[in-house]
Amino acid sequence: MQAWIDTLLHLLALPELGLSTLFVVSFISATLLPLGSEPALFGLLKLNPDLFWPAIAVATAGNTLGGAVDWWMGYGAHKAMDHYHRSPHHLRVLSWLQRLGPKACLLSWLPLLGDPLCAVAGWLRLPFWPCVGWMLIGKFLRYLGMTVGLLYLFPN
Repeated sequence: MQAWIDTLLHLLALPELGLSTLFVVSFISATLLPLGSEPALFGLLKLNPDLFWPAIAVATAGNTLGGAVDWWMGYGAHKAMDHYHRSPHHLRVLSWLQRLGPKACLLSWLPLLGDPLCAVAGWLRLPFWPCVGWMLIGKFLRYLGMTVGLLYLFPN
């Protein structure tokens, strides 16, 4: 069983490429594509525990830049739309996001909701740099908490 887990971790972390692979996986996982960067981060850290802080930083940077791309996609979609049909649910969500402003991007770490949230922030033309700053904080806290938790649960 341990050999199988070691092989799986080796494949997930792609140690030949290391931090650059982690950056790409984290970037792609922050877009609207369904991909998770946590297994790559965890696998890399299991194989290279001395890379804890660099790996957290690289995963955070890649994921934040992916969130920024989502923001720009939402901004571009808003500019391209001629007519948008607003349901009462959409109006409530948009009102909530407008009230919170860029701070709503702190929730960009949430699975399934975080990436579209970044796109909607761009759609609403919320200020770009404050949104990116809140994305950075949320994503950093997610990676830090998730990694510390997994390393605690699976120490060997």
